[in-house]
Amino acid sequence: MLQNNEISARSGRALEAEIIQDLATQLRRRGWLLATAESCTGGLIAAACTDLAGSSDWFERGFVTYSNAAKTELLGVPAALIAQHGAVSEPVARVMAEGALAHSRAQLSVAVTGVAGPSGGSADKPVGTVWFGWCVDGQTFAERQHFDGDRAAVRAQTVAHALARLVQRLQGPAEA
Repeated sequence: MLQNNEISARSGRALEAEIIQDLATQLRRRGWLLATAESCTGGLIAAACTDLAGSSDWFERGFVTYSNAAKTELLGVPAALIAQHGAVSEPVARVMAEGALAHSRAQLSVAVTGVAGPSGGSADKPVGTVWFGWCVDGQTFAERQHFDGDRAAVRAQTVAHALARLVQRLQGPAEA
C-alpha cells in the first residue's frame, strides 16, 4: 500500500499509473465500479483512470460539475447547501460523492471541489484549498487538503491525492 510520504516523494506519470493499476486491481477483485464527480479538476481524474486500457471493467462514469448549477442538476447537491457553505466545502464534497453513486451503477465514488487558482481564493479558502469526498461501502468520508503551486500543480496534486486515497480506502479499514 502506498503511504502519503511515498506520494510526496515520488511524482509523475509512473506513480499515477502505479496507483491506477492498484485501484483497478482492487476494484476488479471486488467486482465494483467507480464514479467520479469533479469540479476543480475538470475531468482529470476520470481521464487518468481511462488512460488504463481495460478501464471499462471498473470505471463506470465521470461527472464534470464545474458550475454550481451542474452540481445541483447532475448530482443533486441542494442549491441551499452551496449558498450556505460555498461550493468548496465539506458538505458539498460529501453530497457530490453521494450524488455520484446515486446517479450511477458504481459502488465507489470520489468527488473533488476546490480553488485551483490563480484567482478565486479567499481568506477562508485560499488558492490550493481542495475538499475531497469519498463514498465506499455505504460510508461517506471527507477531507480537506491545501496544495501549493500554480493551477496545473494544484490540479495534478488533487488527482494524485484522490486516486491514492481511493486505493487506501479499498485496502484499509474505514476511517472518518
